[in-house]
Amino acid sequence: MQPPTQDDIVRAHRMIAPFIVRTPALRSPILDEETGATVFIKAEPLQRTGSFKLRGATHALLRLPEAARARGVVTYSSGNHGQAIACAAATLGMRATVVMPSDAPAIKRDSTARWGAEIITYDRRKEDRAAIGRVIAERTGAALIPPYDHADVIAGQGTLAVELVEDARAAGCELDMVLVCTGGGGLTAGCALALQLLSPETRLIAVEPEGWNDTGRSLHAGRRVANDGTGSPLCDALLAMEPGELTFAINRPRLAGAVAVSDQAVLAAIGFAVRTLKIVVEPGGAVALAALHAGLLPVAGLTVGIVLSGGNVDPAVLARALDC
Repeated sequence: MQPPTQDDIVRAHRMIAPFIVRTPALRSPILDEETGATVFIKAEPLQRTGSFKLRGATHALLRLPEAARARGVVTYSSGNHGQAIACAAATLGMRATVVMPSDAPAIKRDSTARWGAEIITYDRRKEDRAAIGRVIAERTGAALIPPYDHADVIAGQGTLAVELVEDARAAGCELDMVLVCTGGGGLTAGCALALQLLSPETRLIAVEPEGWNDTGRSLHAGRRVANDGTGSPLCDALLAMEPGELTFAINRPRLAGAVAVSDQAVLAAIGFAVRTLKIVVEPGGAVALAALHAGLLPVAGLTVGIVLSGGNVDPAVLARALDC
């Protein structure tokens, strides 16, 4: 599959607009004061299904021919992409099958089921989710829409950066830097293309959990490098084993860098988001805020966009964060 173009992202933005929420870019005087930066916070927990994933899922399904839609869709996901595919499929009257790890947070599994999708569980330590998805697609004729390494998914995710640039400019600001949560790299790739088109001077930084920093290590090596799978499972939405083929080809020449954040920094960021921003964020969705809040990057005097990519947090994890 060919990578998406910048024009694809502009078209995706128009196409999905009736089906998604244009989430706000929040401001926090407290965060501005702490960092010395002007910060715009893209609040994707307020998206339908609670994460940015609805953007790419909706675009990918809308791009399917009618005959393909009639045969349904299958995907594999730790939760947020699965929910998004289930929601988009329900909206378009399609059948959906989602392959999910057996240890996925209950909040994500239950939400996916509520949208009417069939859930097939697997052991993430012993089984290959992509292989399971391919078998189901071959047996049923359903379209296989992976969570990040897909041109239409990437283009849909890039619409987030389109909105962030527009909202910053509406406030009289140009973004110097954007921090984005990075797992397989689909959101990062879409944002990289959108920023190259709309705000080429903006530096894009990938933020990953420690132990799952495959994008950062791959940038350093100049090739895709896999994780060993032994890192903490806290940021369950970002536990990709390696960058996608399409996503890394897009991200490698466009990213300005990558940083990794600790579990403690992530939990502190979740607590900060609840107490100060009054918004609930899941661990994987909080890593960009964690990098900023922990002072991992020099941002004083800059205008910075950060992405809160999802809010589907397990209640026990939220309680743990609020105890920190």
